[in-house]
Amino acid sequence: MRVLFVCLGNICRSPMAEGLLRKYAQEQGVKIEVDSAATSRYQIGEAPHPGTQKILKQHQVDVQNMIARQITSEDFLTFDYIIGMDRQNVIDLMKIAPDGTKKKVHLFLSVEEVDSIQDVPDPWYTGDFQKTDQLIQAALPKWLTYWSENESR
Repeated sequence: MRVLFVCLGNICRSPMAEGLLRKYAQEQGVKIEVDSAATSRYQIGEAPHPGTQKILKQHQVDVQNMIARQITSEDFLTFDYIIGMDRQNVIDLMKIAPDGTKKKVHLFLSVEEVDSIQDVPDPWYTGDFQKTDQLIQAALPKWLTYWSENESR
C-alpha cells in the first residue's frame, strides 16, 4: 500500500506524518510505502522546518532524505491514499485530482471521532509543533487500523 501525506508547503505537517507513519509501520511490521508532498511550490527543495526536525528527532526519525516537493498528477495514479492535513489541502487536491482518483483523497483527521477539530493546524503559522505532533500521533494508529480493516477485504 502507498500513502501520500499532503500539506501546503511540505515542510511541517506532511513530513511529520510521513516520518511518524514510517516509524510506526516499521515497528509493527506493516508494509506501507509513505511519502509527502505540497499543494504549493513555496518550499520545493527545502528540508523540513527546524520545528518538525526537532519533533522527528525526538521520535528517532531520520529526516536526512526528506525534501519538500509538489504533488504531481502521477502521484494520484500511484498512491492508494492521498491525505490532506487540513480541509483547504483537501479542496486543493480535489481541484487537481485526475478523473477517477478523487476517491483516494482523504482528510487526515477524518478517522478521529471528534468533530470539533477537523484540521491539523499549520505550525508554520501557529508555532505549536507539539500540538501538531499530538494530533498526528493520535490519528496515525487509527489510520493503521482503518487500512488493515479495509485492505484485507
